[in-house]
Formats: sequence, structure tokens, C-alpha cells
Amino acid sequence: MPLRLLRVSTVIELFSLILLLANLATVHWPPIASLLGPVHGCAYLFVIGSTIRVTPDLRTRLIAVVPAVGGLLVLRRLGSGRAGGDVSMSATGR
Repeated sequence: MPLRLLRVSTVIELFSLILLLANLATVHWPPIASLLGPVHGCAYLFVIGSTIRVTPDLRTRLIAVVPAVGGLLVLRRLGSGRAGGDVSMSATGR
């Protein structure tokens, strides 16, 4: 469940940031910014919190703090098996 929460919150964080920047670059409507700003902030906090629940790896947790792309980097890192204590590959040397 925490991994699914991480995936969903990463997508929401990324798309809310894209919409915020598009609003800023085009029409700059304050209601859109006041709606999407808190959504983006909450999604960012959910990315950090769900990363803490998913992995004990400190480096992966610190990557989650990077705004906008931290969740994507964490998902990539978790998908490659570099986080979460996978020592089978390093022990065999392959």
C-alpha cells in the first residue's frame, strides 16, 4: 500500500506542478494557483512520507526531498533494486 501511495502522490505532485507553471506562464489566474498550490504541497509531503515508509535507505529518503522530481527518482531507484537492502547482487559481484 505505501508503494502505491508513493506512485499516486508522485504523479499528482508532478502534474500539479506542471499545471501551476502553465498557469504562471499563461493566464496567471489566482484561483488556480490557490487551488493547485496546496494540492502540490500535500502531494510533496505524501511523497516524502511514503518514501520513509517504503525504504529504510537514507540516500533514497534524501532523494525524496528533491522538489518536483524526487518521487520519480525514488520510484526509479526502488525499481532498479538499489534501495531497500538488496545485497544479493553486491555479494555475488554480478
